[in-house]
Amino acid sequence: MNRRTFTSVLVATGLLHTVASVAHEPILLRMDTSEPQEERSDKLIIYQIFTRLFGNQKTTNKPWGSRDENGVGKFNDITAKALQELKKFGVSHVWYTGIIEHALMTDYSGFGIRKDHPAVVKGRAGSPYAIKDYYDVNPDLAVDVANRMQEFEDLLKRSHANELKVIIDFVPNHVARQYFSDAKPAGVQDLGEGDDTGKAFDPQNNFYYLPGQSFQVPAGVVTPETPEAPYLENPAKATGNDVFSAQPSINDWFETTKLNYGVDYLNNRQPHFDPVPSTWTKMRDILLFWAAKGVDGFRCDMAEMVPVEFWGWAIPQVKAAHPGVIFIAEIYNPQQYRNYIFTGKFDYLYDKVGLYDALRELMEGKGTVENIIRVWQQESGDYANHMLRFLENHDEQRIASRFFAHDPWTAVPAMTLSTTLHTGPLMIYFGQEVGVNSTQAEGFQGEDGRTTIFDYWGIPEYQAWTNGSEGKPALFNGGKLTDDQKELRKFYQQLNQLVNGSHAIRTGAFYDLQYVNNNGQSAGYDQHRLYSYLRHSGKQKLLIVCNFDREKPAKTTVRIPVEAWKTMKLDDAKTYSFTDIFRTKTKLKVAARAGVPVDLPPLGVLVLEIK
Repeated sequence: MNRRTFTSVLVATGLLHTVASVAHEPILLRMDTSEPQEERSDKLIIYQIFTRLFGNQKTTNKPWGSRDENGVGKFNDITAKALQELKKFGVSHVWYTGIIEHALMTDYSGFGIRKDHPAVVKGRAGSPYAIKDYYDVNPDLAVDVANRMQEFEDLLKRSHANELKVIIDFVPNHVARQYFSDAKPAGVQDLGEGDDTGKAFDPQNNFYYLPGQSFQVPAGVVTPETPEAPYLENPAKATGNDVFSAQPSINDWFETTKLNYGVDYLNNRQPHFDPVPSTWTKMRDILLFWAAKGVDGFRCDMAEMVPVEFWGWAIPQVKAAHPGVIFIAEIYNPQQYRNYIFTGKFDYLYDKVGLYDALRELMEGKGTVENIIRVWQQESGDYANHMLRFLENHDEQRIASRFFAHDPWTAVPAMTLSTTLHTGPLMIYFGQEVGVNSTQAEGFQGEDGRTTIFDYWGIPEYQAWTNGSEGKPALFNGGKLTDDQKELRKFYQQLNQLVNGSHAIRTGAFYDLQYVNNNGQSAGYDQHRLYSYLRHSGKQKLLIVCNFDREKPAKTTVRIPVEAWKTMKLDDAKTYSFTDIFRTKTKLKVAARAGVPVDLPPLGVLVLEIK
């Protein structure tokens, strides 16, 4: 449904309040006051590490540089000290991105690993989403390539020893064009092995074929290495982003091939799920393989491109064998959210087309906080706690970049709100907390405000935190950070600590206060840039106010209605203390019916505990 015309009628206390939407049509606003089960918390703090970049201390940064020129981080660079610092930072889970072996241009044929053709590899270091062997790890990440799996398993043990759970990517929709597993366990049939390549579609084939046609490398593909021979693929396979053409474009996922889960895309997407398709069992077994090693969760790439029926079949089997394993879906279609949670059995979904989009507009000086109302209305009820909030990840532009907000400090109100709006998990991308800013084309990635996922590179701002040098172990103490970077990291750490220490944020209910403060009801209250709400549990009551204006301070009074006091089981005839437990340590004593005086600088926030 179009977000501009979205209307939701959700009843908790029996009170409905009308506010004006962006287009000034009336919408119904409900206060989400249901009290979650307090024994459970979905408030994970996930720290995404792009493993290849994390520990690299080289500063050469030559565009299109080789592994040896630009350097590459290793499993062993993520030391016990590094993990201890992340634990102190407030992290509960680490998502190691780029673990499973993928196509790359570096030659590891001396270790029995087939060399990849450079015409179907993006960047010298390759895309971690073009999986080459689901049963192996990226040789780039090992000090001793022959011992690479053991080095990963040692990292897994180090992470667990430091009370951090581990998430890795599961890429179910597509694989590298030259997929071949040389590390699969005995008795495992490889993907494509046994396929009838003379058929465009067969439910028991693992790939889709274009019989009689040879794959053509897209026009415009340039490689830094001259191939020994042309790339040959006959018959051509369908490309990962559902392109059924022998010559995809350079903008397609041309380096990948689409996996076949029994959906006949060229025949009105007819499903063929009985008997269970071969791809289903092979992919379930891959999940079980990694879960058996102790992996605690899977971030599932482009999960909505795989039929929801597969997830509903596979996830319960993995969880039955390995209780506690979590599944996170990368998904961008809000109309499918409930389906992938309740039918597909996912624990958490990306909240990109929703809160991220609304907050990004505000951070760029556009939009209105009324869009936040629309998001929580849509997500409240039975799945708000399933939404994973973030402002950066490997796919998105860096906050500090010229393509986004130009300034990492604009994240203060947005990150505070992302973290405290509901009980679901949050995610921080490595370097976000020190203001990483991608300022040049690293190679295949190009200059687009993102940290490269295709190239060998060093990240200067992150190297300042790791505080090492080439050939010397990193200290992971922030010794080379500027004062501003140290303060920014302190903000993120305080935010994580706030979450970990707050019963109301981790498990409490939400109550929106916009309806009683908008439209001149509170003098000086900017209904487009100021957002206020309550988070409350039986043990703690919080008033949270965020000023999204980059230039103007906010001086107003935030009213809390009688219904809200009743919902919190507090007497609205009494006087209460309001103490900022986050950044300013402000202390106020206010009669409940008088409203709370607020004086916030631009991009300021308050988290006031009510006692």
